[in-house]
Amino acid sequence: MAAEQQDLDIRDFPGLFLKDTPLIDTRSPGEFAKGSFPGAVNLPLLSDTERAQVGTTYKQKGQAAAIELGHQLVNGDVKAARVQLWCEYVQQHPQALLFCWRGGLRSQLSQAWMLEAGVACPRIVGGYKALRRFLIEQSSALSQTLPLILLAGMTGSGKTTLLLKIPRNIDLEGLANHRGSSFGRRPHGQPSQIQFENALAVALLKLANESHEPILIEDESSFIGSCSLPLTLFQQMKHSPRVLLALPLQSRIDNIIQDYVIDLHREYCKVHGEQGFALYSDNLTGGLERLQKRLGSEQYLAIRHALDKALAIQQETGKIEAHRQWISPLLANYYDNSYNYQLAKQQHTILFKGKPEEVEAWLKNQDPV
Repeated sequence: MAAEQQDLDIRDFPGLFLKDTPLIDTRSPGEFAKGSFPGAVNLPLLSDTERAQVGTTYKQKGQAAAIELGHQLVNGDVKAARVQLWCEYVQQHPQALLFCWRGGLRSQLSQAWMLEAGVACPRIVGGYKALRRFLIEQSSALSQTLPLILLAGMTGSGKTTLLLKIPRNIDLEGLANHRGSSFGRRPHGQPSQIQFENALAVALLKLANESHEPILIEDESSFIGSCSLPLTLFQQMKHSPRVLLALPLQSRIDNIIQDYVIDLHREYCKVHGEQGFALYSDNLTGGLERLQKRLGSEQYLAIRHALDKALAIQQETGKIEAHRQWISPLLANYYDNSYNYQLAKQQHTILFKGKPEEVEAWLKNQDPV
């Protein structure tokens, strides 16, 4: 077997992720949707229906019968089309690697069929399960050893904007595709929990490979939308020092309007076209509804009235200034109170506090540890 065809085992896994190696996931679409890895593309050997048929046969008649059925299902033009997709991808991405669930029959068969077509592609020994186990172990270990600095501040302080200006950062909200608040849903939806965890582990691995200097990470709760932070990382975050952003209420309202009105409206319209405004409106009203019990009936109804009025004006005229009338009381009477309560309840080392430009300068002037 040629050198470029040699299969990879766990000794090669760090370099695989550090180099953003293209990956061919030959599992079924349903398996892929539950979670795969950064850089992976789904080019399945079996469709979901075919996999179900093969699985039933395996349980009822054994492995030999299941393999025979698989060859019957993936034959002729179907086989040729799938082999062509694999070969075209490898020709476009010469460093690509194959994997299936355990590095067994599916990836072995895909590899053999590609080789028959004149294209060599290494296979990952142990498959998805081995890669997943490696990333879980790396995430747990690195979460406990890499020093963290948490970026905190009241809602609307521009934490994410500042975070992305600092080279050594992990953007948890970006990985979760969610802004982290009740209103934080994005039009493309969130990754699966497994997908989120895998992407986070790779981010940690890359930063650890660069150095062991502190990593800036935004102060988050244990959930970002539907994505849950790994317990080891969240525990480390709870005990890590913080830098605080301090910004006046009006400036924070400006930031909220930019993020949750201007940008979010644009995102929804770009993704959903004519349905964009309605879905964007539903996102805002739904976010407020999720806070109804915490706000209390009277305060909720007042803010809801202001939100409905602002959305009506925006839809009719395109003007957005009326959104200040619901954002202001929501920040001042709910989010700020909640933030102050949490800050007072927890004992943290505060390394620095200041305006965004002051915090940015302080972070960039710190000596490596």
